[in-house]
Amino acid sequence: MQSRQNSSLVRYAYLSVAVALATMGIKAVAFNVTHSVGLLSDALESIVNLTAALVAVRVLNEIAKPPDKEHTYGHAKAEYFSSLLEGVLIGVAGISIAYTAIQRILNPEDIQQVALGLTLALIASALNFFVARLLLQKGREHNSIALDADGQHLMSDVWTSLGILAGVGAVSITGWQILDPIIAIIVAGKIGWTGFCLIQRSIQGLMDASLPETQIQAIQEILDNYQSSGIEFHALRTRQAGAHSFISLHVITPGDWSIKKGHDLLESIEKDIQKAVPLASVFTHIEPLEDPRSWNDQS
Repeated sequence: MQSRQNSSLVRYAYLSVAVALATMGIKAVAFNVTHSVGLLSDALESIVNLTAALVAVRVLNEIAKPPDKEHTYGHAKAEYFSSLLEGVLIGVAGISIAYTAIQRILNPEDIQQVALGLTLALIASALNFFVARLLLQKGREHNSIALDADGQHLMSDVWTSLGILAGVGAVSITGWQILDPIIAIIVAGKIGWTGFCLIQRSIQGLMDASLPETQIQAIQEILDNYQSSGIEFHALRTRQAGAHSFISLHVITPGDWSIKKGHDLLESIEKDIQKAVPLASVFTHIEPLEDPRSWNDQS
């Protein structure tokens, strides 16, 4: 089921590719008619958007594959590589925009045909905005790191464009050419921060970070309900791999229980946890209450 869901998400990544191609062309024309360093930076970021969208397509196709001999836990972690690359590309885009803006400060150049350039850039920004909202919605709805990162990337492009458009408009009103590169530098800082946050989140995922505190609390509440009947638990461990979660714990019961009774309890616990944490694989290990060795592996 998870593989089919990931496969269906690929079409949103293809939409991102199509929009990146369209906006790249529109922004290139806008730069050619205005010679604005801000609009040039905007066009350069669209190239990054296209690269990131192509990576997202590749990754979503990869995680749609079922587990195999080499990847018995599936391919969900590939999403973190996509998100990490997106963060790096956003950061590179921010640095390139800042560098280009500084060069324009040192070598000023008048902006031309402002109205036409702004109109074209607005069209490109509107396309990016609607697609970014869709990707963010689907990414969070399906807990897809790759789609969410691609949506954040496109949304950072929208903010870049709005800042640059404000700069170009301000130049046309005031005649102060330096406003164009100054606003481009401010926007570069904004998207650089977005890139840093994506990189940080991706590294946490690759390092097997625990589930969010809200989900751990939900698991603990389930276990607390069972403890009221004399069952003990320890060694609760969780990790996230893209949209999939992995949860393991030890269940301590009276040693005179039958295998069937213990098995039925574990099945009930696993089912309750899976209701609270969708797309979770739950691994339980039963131990006898009276055996001191049962308490030696609590960490």
